[in-house]
Amino acid sequence: MERIKAQMAAYWSRRVEAFAGLRYREFKSEKHEQWLAELDRWLPKGGRLNILDVGTGTGFFAFLLAERGHHVTGIDLTPEMIAEARRLASGLHLPPEFYVMDAENPGLPAHSFDVVVTRKLTWTLPHLPQAYARWHELLKPDGLLINFDADYCREKEPGQLPAHHAHQDVSHELMQQYGRLKQSLRQTQQPRPQWDVQLLSRAGFHDIQVDTGVWQRLYRKIDEFYDPTPGFALVATA
Repeated sequence: MERIKAQMAAYWSRRVEAFAGLRYREFKSEKHEQWLAELDRWLPKGGRLNILDVGTGTGFFAFLLAERGHHVTGIDLTPEMIAEARRLASGLHLPPEFYVMDAENPGLPAHSFDVVVTRKLTWTLPHLPQAYARWHELLKPDGLLINFDADYCREKEPGQLPAHHAHQDVSHELMQQYGRLKQSLRQTQQPRPQWDVQLLSRAGFHDIQVDTGVWQRLYRKIDEFYDPTPGFALVATA
Protein backbone atom coordinates (compact mmCIF):
# COMPACT_ATOMS: atom_id res chain seq x y z
CA MET A 1 0.00 0.00 0.00
CA GLU A 2 2.97 2.31 0.43
CA ARG A 3 3.48 1.83 -3.31
CA ILE A 4 0.05 3.35 -3.95
CA LYS A 5 0.96 6.37 -1.82
CA ALA A 6 4.17 6.86 -3.79
CA GLN A 7 2.27 6.56 -7.07
CA MET A 8 -0.36 9.02 -5.86
CA ALA A 9 2.29 11.57 -4.87
CA ALA A 10 3.99 11.14 -8.25
CA TYR A 11 0.67 11.64 -10.05
CA TRP A 12 -0.13 14.87 -8.19
CA SER A 13 3.42 16.18 -8.60
CA ARG A 14 2.86 16.07 -12.36
CA ARG A 15 -0.46 17.91 -12.05
CA VAL A 16 0.64 20.62 -9.62
CA GLU A 17 1.03 23.54 -12.04
CA ALA A 18 -2.35 23.16 -13.76
CA PHE A 19 -4.05 22.19 -10.50
CA ALA A 20 -2.68 25.26 -8.72
CA GLY A 21 -3.97 27.50 -11.49
CA LEU A 22 -7.41 25.90 -11.33
CA ARG A 23 -7.65 26.28 -7.55
CA TYR A 24 -6.42 29.87 -7.67
CA ARG A 25 -9.12 30.75 -10.21
CA GLU A 26 -11.65 28.93 -8.06
CA PHE A 27 -10.54 30.98 -5.04
CA LYS A 28 -11.14 34.16 -7.03
CA SER A 29 -14.49 33.00 -8.42
CA GLU A 30 -18.02 32.71 -7.02
CA LYS A 31 -16.98 29.29 -5.71
CA HIS A 32 -15.11 31.18 -2.96
CA GLU A 33 -18.37 32.17 -1.27
CA GLN A 34 -20.10 28.89 -2.15
CA TRP A 35 -17.44 26.80 -0.42
CA LEU A 36 -17.40 29.17 2.56
CA ALA A 37 -21.16 28.69 2.87
CA GLU A 38 -20.67 24.91 2.97
CA LEU A 39 -17.97 25.18 5.62
CA ASP A 40 -20.01 27.67 7.64
CA ARG A 41 -22.90 25.20 7.59
CA TRP A 42 -20.90 23.04 10.02
CA LEU A 43 -18.13 25.09 11.65
CA PRO A 44 -18.59 26.02 15.33
CA LYS A 45 -19.70 29.64 15.66
CA GLY A 46 -17.68 32.29 17.45
CA GLY A 47 -14.00 32.42 18.28
CA ARG A 48 -10.79 31.58 16.51
CA LEU A 49 -10.46 27.89 15.70
CA ASN A 50 -7.35 25.77 15.34
CA ILE A 51 -8.00 23.92 12.06
CA LEU A 52 -6.10 21.16 10.27
CA ASP A 53 -6.59 20.95 6.49
CA VAL A 54 -5.62 17.40 5.55
CA GLY A 55 -4.63 16.90 1.91
CA THR A 56 -4.52 20.66 1.47
CA GLY A 57 -3.12 20.47 -2.06
CA THR A 58 -2.26 24.05 -2.99
CA GLY A 59 -4.13 25.45 0.02
CA PHE A 60 -7.67 26.24 -1.16
CA PHE A 61 -9.47 25.42 2.10
CA ALA A 62 -6.58 26.75 4.18
CA PHE A 63 -6.86 30.15 2.50
CA LEU A 64 -10.65 30.33 2.89
CA LEU A 65 -10.42 29.55 6.58
CA ALA A 66 -7.43 31.79 7.25
CA GLU A 67 -9.35 34.68 5.72
CA ARG A 68 -11.93 34.13 8.47
CA GLY A 69 -9.24 34.59 11.11
CA HIS A 70 -8.74 30.94 12.04
CA HIS A 71 -5.33 29.41 12.68
CA VAL A 72 -4.86 26.87 9.88
CA THR A 73 -2.29 24.14 9.33
CA GLY A 74 -2.29 22.50 5.90
CA ILE A 75 -0.60 19.17 5.21
CA ASP A 76 -0.09 17.19 2.01
CA LEU A 77 1.96 14.17 0.94
CA THR A 78 3.19 15.84 -2.26
CA PRO A 79 6.11 18.25 -1.68
CA GLU A 80 5.39 20.16 -4.90
CA MET A 81 1.85 20.90 -3.70
CA ILE A 82 3.12 22.26 -0.39
CA ALA A 83 5.75 24.40 -2.14
CA GLU A 84 3.01 25.90 -4.33
CA ALA A 85 0.71 26.44 -1.33
CA ARG A 86 3.46 28.39 0.44
CA ARG A 87 4.08 30.48 -2.67
CA LEU A 88 0.38 31.29 -3.02
CA ALA A 89 0.07 32.09 0.68
CA SER A 90 2.81 34.68 0.32
CA GLY A 91 1.12 36.25 -2.69
CA LEU A 92 -2.28 36.30 -0.98
CA HIS A 93 -0.77 37.64 2.28
CA LEU A 94 -2.42 34.86 4.26
CA PRO A 95 -0.75 33.04 7.20
CA PRO A 96 -1.55 29.29 7.03
CA GLU A 97 1.32 26.98 7.92
CA PHE A 98 2.04 24.22 5.39
CA TYR A 99 3.92 20.94 5.92
CA VAL A 100 4.70 17.80 3.94
CA MET A 101 3.04 14.99 5.93
CA ASP A 102 1.26 11.70 5.43
CA ALA A 103 -2.49 12.25 5.84
CA GLU A 104 -2.90 8.77 7.32
CA ASN A 105 -0.52 9.50 10.20
CA PRO A 106 0.25 13.21 10.63
CA GLY A 107 3.15 13.97 12.95
CA LEU A 108 1.15 16.43 15.04
CA PRO A 109 0.21 16.57 18.75
CA ALA A 110 -2.87 14.72 19.94
CA HIS A 111 -5.97 16.71 20.92
CA SER A 112 -4.62 19.91 19.37
CA PHE A 113 -7.27 20.81 16.76
CA ASP A 114 -10.82 22.09 17.02
CA VAL A 115 -11.62 21.04 13.44
CA VAL A 116 -10.18 18.75 10.77
CA VAL A 117 -11.29 19.56 7.21
CA THR A 118 -10.54 17.76 4.00
CA ARG A 119 -11.67 17.91 0.39
CA LYS A 120 -11.55 15.04 -2.09
CA LEU A 121 -8.75 13.30 -0.22
CA THR A 122 -10.13 10.23 1.55
CA TRP A 123 -10.74 8.28 -1.67
CA THR A 124 -6.95 8.30 -2.21
CA LEU A 125 -6.06 6.72 1.16
CA PRO A 126 -5.27 2.99 1.16
CA HIS A 127 -5.64 2.82 4.98
CA LEU A 128 -8.76 4.89 5.57
CA PRO A 129 -9.74 3.19 8.88
CA GLN A 130 -6.37 4.12 10.36
CA ALA A 131 -6.64 7.66 9.01
CA TYR A 132 -10.00 8.26 10.67
CA ALA A 133 -8.68 6.84 13.95
CA ARG A 134 -5.63 9.11 13.81
CA TRP A 135 -7.71 12.20 13.00
CA HIS A 136 -9.92 11.39 15.98
CA GLU A 137 -6.79 11.47 18.14
CA LEU A 138 -5.77 14.86 16.75
CA LEU A 139 -9.11 16.47 17.60
CA LYS A 140 -9.94 17.98 20.94
CA PRO A 141 -12.92 16.47 22.79
CA ASP A 142 -16.06 17.41 20.83
CA GLY A 143 -13.88 18.56 17.93
CA LEU A 144 -15.30 18.28 14.44
CA LEU A 145 -14.34 16.42 11.26
CA ILE A 146 -15.70 17.88 8.00
CA ASN A 147 -14.92 15.69 5.00
CA PHE A 148 -16.02 16.50 1.44
CA ASP A 149 -15.52 13.60 -0.96
CA ALA A 150 -17.14 11.22 -3.46
CA ASP A 151 -16.90 7.52 -4.23
CA TYR A 152 -14.36 8.20 -6.99
CA CYS A 153 -13.12 4.62 -7.07
CA ARG A 154 -16.58 3.57 -8.25
CA GLU A 155 -17.47 6.56 -10.38
CA LYS A 156 -18.99 5.75 -13.74
CA GLU A 157 -17.07 6.78 -16.80
CA PRO A 158 -19.11 9.65 -18.27
CA GLY A 159 -20.46 9.01 -21.74
CA GLN A 160 -19.69 12.57 -22.73
CA LEU A 161 -18.24 15.28 -20.56
CA PRO A 162 -19.35 18.88 -20.93
CA ALA A 163 -16.99 21.34 -22.59
CA HIS A 164 -15.97 22.65 -19.15
CA HIS A 165 -15.05 20.36 -16.25
CA ALA A 166 -12.32 19.94 -13.65
CA HIS A 167 -10.27 17.45 -15.71
CA GLN A 168 -10.44 19.22 -19.05
CA ASP A 169 -6.73 20.05 -19.09
CA VAL A 170 -5.50 16.65 -17.85
CA SER A 171 -3.58 14.68 -20.49
CA HIS A 172 -4.73 11.29 -21.73
CA GLU A 173 -1.64 9.70 -20.14
CA LEU A 174 -2.43 11.17 -16.74
CA MET A 175 -6.08 10.18 -17.00
CA GLN A 176 -4.95 6.60 -17.66
CA GLN A 177 -2.71 6.78 -14.58
CA TYR A 178 -5.67 8.14 -12.60
CA GLY A 179 -7.74 5.16 -13.75
CA ARG A 180 -5.08 2.68 -12.63
CA LEU A 181 -4.89 4.32 -9.20
CA LYS A 182 -8.66 4.10 -8.80
CA GLN A 183 -8.60 0.43 -9.79
CA SER A 184 -5.93 -0.35 -7.17
CA LEU A 185 -7.70 1.61 -4.43
CA ARG A 186 -11.11 0.11 -5.21
CA GLN A 187 -9.84 -3.18 -3.76
CA THR A 188 -9.23 -1.50 -0.39
CA GLN A 189 -12.60 0.27 -0.12
CA GLN A 190 -16.29 -0.52 0.28
CA PRO A 191 -19.12 1.60 -1.17
CA ARG A 192 -19.14 5.11 0.21
CA PRO A 193 -20.31 7.01 2.19
CA GLN A 194 -21.98 4.05 3.96
CA TRP A 195 -18.57 2.53 4.68
CA ASP A 196 -17.28 5.84 6.06
CA VAL A 197 -20.10 5.98 8.60
CA GLN A 198 -19.08 2.56 9.92
CA LEU A 199 -15.39 3.51 10.02
CA LEU A 200 -16.02 6.81 11.76
CA SER A 201 -18.11 5.11 14.42
CA ARG A 202 -15.39 2.52 15.02
CA ALA A 203 -12.81 5.30 15.29
CA GLY A 204 -14.78 6.87 18.14
CA PHE A 205 -16.73 9.58 16.33
CA HIS A 206 -20.38 10.26 17.12
CA ASP A 207 -23.19 12.46 15.77
CA ILE A 208 -22.16 11.34 12.26
CA GLN A 209 -24.05 13.15 9.51
CA VAL A 210 -24.05 12.59 5.74
CA ASP A 211 -25.03 15.45 3.43
CA THR A 212 -25.60 14.31 -0.15
CA GLY A 213 -27.01 17.68 -1.21
CA VAL A 214 -23.65 19.41 -1.27
CA TRP A 215 -22.85 18.33 -4.84
CA GLN A 216 -26.05 19.88 -6.21
CA ARG A 217 -25.43 23.12 -4.32
CA LEU A 218 -21.83 23.50 -5.44
CA TYR A 219 -22.14 22.36 -9.04
CA ARG A 220 -25.38 23.89 -10.24
CA LYS A 221 -23.43 25.51 -13.07
CA ILE A 222 -21.23 23.64 -15.54
CA ASP A 223 -17.94 25.51 -15.63
CA GLU A 224 -14.23 24.71 -15.42
CA PHE A 225 -14.67 23.67 -11.76
CA TYR A 226 -17.52 21.24 -12.49
CA ASP A 227 -17.23 17.76 -10.99
CA PRO A 228 -19.59 15.24 -12.64
CA THR A 229 -19.28 12.68 -9.81
CA PRO A 230 -21.97 13.21 -7.13
CA GLY A 231 -20.26 13.94 -3.84
CA PHE A 232 -21.13 14.09 -0.17
CA ALA A 233 -20.10 15.78 3.05
CA LEU A 234 -19.38 13.69 6.13
CA VAL A 235 -19.49 15.55 9.44
CA ALA A 236 -18.64 13.83 12.72
CA THR A 237 -17.90 14.82 16.31
CA ALA A 238 -14.91 13.43 18.23
